[in-house]
Amino acid sequence: MILVTGATGSIGGFLVRDLRRAGVPFRAMVRDEAKGRALGCAFVVGDFDDPGSVARAMEGADRLFLNAGGAVPVPGEQPMVRQQKTAVDAAVKAGVSKVVKVSVWNARPGGRLAEGAHWEIEEYLKAAGPAWAILQPSGFMQNFVTGAGAFTAGGGLVNAYGDARVSYIDCRDIAACGAALLTGDGVGTHVLTGPQGLTGAEIARALSSALGEPVGLVDLTPAELAAALREQGLPESFADDLRVLSEQVAAGSLAATTPAVEDLTGRAARSFEHFLADETEALRAGFLAARAQSGGQ
Repeated sequence: MILVTGATGSIGGFLVRDLRRAGVPFRAMVRDEAKGRALGCAFVVGDFDDPGSVARAMEGADRLFLNAGGAVPVPGEQPMVRQQKTAVDAAVKAGVSKVVKVSVWNARPGGRLAEGAHWEIEEYLKAAGPAWAILQPSGFMQNFVTGAGAFTAGGGLVNAYGDARVSYIDCRDIAACGAALLTGDGVGTHVLTGPQGLTGAEIARALSSALGEPVGLVDLTPAELAAALREQGLPESFADDLRVLSEQVAAGSLAATTPAVEDLTGRAARSFEHFLADETEALRAGFLAARAQSGGQ
């Protein structure tokens, strides 16, 4: 039986769907009972900050999908590290045989924000005992629908990467890779990307075509982006970390593509055009809301 954490998130929702379609025994761990009921699957209420509830959620599970939390703008504090280590400890005690963890591409010691936090968790998991598989995805296509800061108040697309390409991946593909690893024998670290790297200008044109309305590109340097975040009241250290990460992306750190999605699932990674076709209405709602904030029509 598989325990899925982060079941109501951008990846977890698709994984729940995939596992249900495959007829694989699983249950979801959720913090909100109402959201658990809405999933339409077996679920248990648990919170990573409550080790007892995590231990109870793990009972009877032999495989774990570990996906929760993210970088927070609090200097010196990344609760995700503590939370996911708690889950790994509970998995070991419950006799879980395999853990599939969602990490980030370029996770490494000393990395800024999520990169450093995920590396620490990866190392903890590798030393824990169960078989492990780690998914290191590129940027999420879903961020253009759900990600704060993707659009300006006027509906323009924020671009802090210049002409650099980013090989964005659809969260459907991350979920599909997770399902393949949870139900198969695969292990190891897998860098997941979409089928091509896209520039900000190319993304803006694709969004314009999908929406049937012009989407402008608002170019900011990484330093200008950091300054805007500071003006919004975010901590200096967080803004500086994002500046450094943006500089790395602008230098091409997320430009490459890999065949991992096809290797794991047997099908090619979904294109940005396919993603937009599925998400046009949600994207339109976010775009119009951003434009309305600036008094646009």
